[in-house]
Amino acid sequence: METMRLSKRLAEMGVCSRREADVYIEKGWVKVNGVAAVLGQKVGPEDHIVVEKQALAAQSQRVTILLNKPVGYVSGQAEDGYQPAVVLVRPENHWSADQANISFSREHLKGLAPAGRLDIDSVGLLVLTQDGRVAKEIIGENSDVEKEYLVRVAGELDAEGLRLLNHGLALDGQPLQPAKVWWQNEDQLRFILREGKKRQIRRMCELVGLRVVGLKRIRIGNIMLGDLPTGQWRYLSPEESFS
Repeated sequence: METMRLSKRLAEMGVCSRREADVYIEKGWVKVNGVAAVLGQKVGPEDHIVVEKQALAAQSQRVTILLNKPVGYVSGQAEDGYQPAVVLVRPENHWSADQANISFSREHLKGLAPAGRLDIDSVGLLVLTQDGRVAKEIIGENSDVEKEYLVRVAGELDAEGLRLLNHGLALDGQPLQPAKVWWQNEDQLRFILREGKKRQIRRMCELVGLRVVGLKRIRIGNIMLGDLPTGQWRYLSPEESFS
């Protein structure tokens, strides 16, 4: 009979992330067969798992923030003297056209982490979330959420190079998943990817003789950057989802 860690089972069920599951288990909010679970506990397919309403209430209070990241900010922790993009999440930068009807609270900054990165020189849609389920949906190993970019390039690209950008390149010794790449205008390509290796688009372009001079993410799954101004942010509303 195959067993797995309870935290992994809860994550596979889509209840929460593994880290969140461990917190809920520590707080006594998870029961297995009517008994409070313990950290590291393993469960089988026949075990009955119940997550208490306190955990669900805690989850409902977690927020996801959509930021139009400018050049010069890093996605995660501060590095090389550059500030993390999360410093832009403050009341004066809250987009006035936000439709989510959520009031800003300092609690919304706790545990806020990027779900997918943008290089310091890249701009556009950056997701910052307190919710492990959202992070898993966007960047989990089994995620198939599309990410769409406008990429300004310099150099010459022939038909074979464009074909390779769509499918046929490898990075770090691994073949890339098929992408969708086409000319948006005479100096800008449009990319749609389902994976996100480090500096993937820049490295793909280098392999076909192009240099990226500007990169903007405009969509993650169903969520568009839209009219969100540079340097401003809004909440993901309860009615919105990435897939």
